[in-house]
Amino acid sequence: MRFVLRSRGFTLIETAVTVVVLAVLLVLAIPSIGTWMDNTRIRNAAESLQVGLQTARLEAVRRNQNVSLYLVSLTDANTMDNSCALSAASGSWVVAAASPATKCGDSTVVLAGRPIGDAGGKVVVTARYSTNNTDKTVLGTTAANTVTFNGFGRVVNVGSAVNRIQVTGPVSTTNYLNLMLIVDAGGGVRMCDPRSSIASNDPRKC
Repeated sequence: MRFVLRSRGFTLIETAVTVVVLAVLLVLAIPSIGTWMDNTRIRNAAESLQVGLQTARLEAVRRNQNVSLYLVSLTDANTMDNSCALSAASGSWVVAAASPATKCGDSTVVLAGRPIGDAGGKVVVTARYSTNNTDKTVLGTTAANTVTFNGFGRVVNVGSAVNRIQVTGPVSTTNYLNLMLIVDAGGGVRMCDPRSSIASNDPRKC
């Protein structure tokens, strides 16, 4: 006697239930995926700024002359061109010996530079000069867009230099990653997390 096995497909009800379950899971996952992507942009922007600060310092030492990092705003977040202006609220940066305002596309002026790219508009960058040397989480109230290093790698414009840069997300009600770049008078650059939820013994803590 031969037995014939029939392949059985999904019924309409089973398919509908599966689609509904997948839709619910997708709706629940979308907010966390969006926050994860924003946090990735925040970290990328902070790391880029850290690289810019270190590059400016190294160029100053290598050339034995004053070299600055300038924060600049761009018309197109992906293109470093002559539309740039100095800004205390931008993740784009230029390393130069003189102000690159309206000259960011000029290779005779710019030693190095990087646009903020796809993080433009997706992260909030706040650059300040802070007089508080005890609490590194204090951002300060004086907007700043430039930090200048001398041939010894020390900060020259100590009384007005960018010494705090905070990078976080655009929506105040979302719990984003929050990163702070701290520049000390000796020229050292540190990236840390100023959030109160970070334990005091955590190396990420400011």
